[in-house]
Formats: sequence, C-alpha cells, structure tokens
Amino acid sequence: MHATIPYVIAALLFGLGVYGVLRRRNAILVLMAVELMLNAVNLILVAADATVKSTLTGVQSEAWAHPVPEPRAGAIFALFVIVLAAAEVGVGLAIVLQYYRLRRNVVLDEVALHEHDHEKVAG
Repeated sequence: MHATIPYVIAALLFGLGVYGVLRRRNAILVLMAVELMLNAVNLILVAADATVKSTLTGVQSEAWAHPVPEPRAGAIFALFVIVLAAAEVGVGLAIVLQYYRLRRNVVLDEVALHEHDHEKVAG
C-alpha cells in the first residue's frame, strides 16, 4: 500500500467532519462529526508511525540506544485519543440529553446562551 493513501483518506474524513460541525444544526450530529475528526487524527497517527518505522528500518542505532524495538508510539497516542473521544461523547451526550429534557429541542441555532436570551425566544 502506498504511504499517501491513509493521509488522503484521513484528510477527507477530517474535512467531512469539519463540514458536519459547521453545517449541522442537530447537536447529536455535531458530536458525530467531532468523532469523525478524532478518528481521522487516529488514522494519521497510526499511518505516520508505520511510515516512520518503515523508513528507519535500515538506520543504525547509536551505541547508547537499546537494541529492543520501541512500542508503536502512534498506536499508543491513538489509544489516548480514543479515551479522550469516549469521555467527550459521555459528557457531550449528557449535556445534550439534559438540554433536550429542559427544552424538548436540540437544534443548535435555538440554544439560548443566557437566561434573558431564553426569555426573548420564548416570549
């Protein structure tokens, strides 16, 4: 597989996520678009790690370096991003569900940021 294919796919996924964040009005769909962007970053991390590892296979290590191969740093960072995404989904969905219980609507254009803004929308 060519090294640029994962980068192009990740760029397309990230662009689709940005489009979803900017154009969607539903809060759940915005959270899904953010997850799409985080998954694109995970793809870039793993692809960059594999690309760098395959590029450096013939490079001699220094005398002070350990002869044992290091673990996949890109995959480890991707795991951290997955944990961050899971926490973001948990908190985001809790906020959206609570807002839905209060207002019966999750359209982001109609979210009142201040209490007096809600009075203008309701009255």
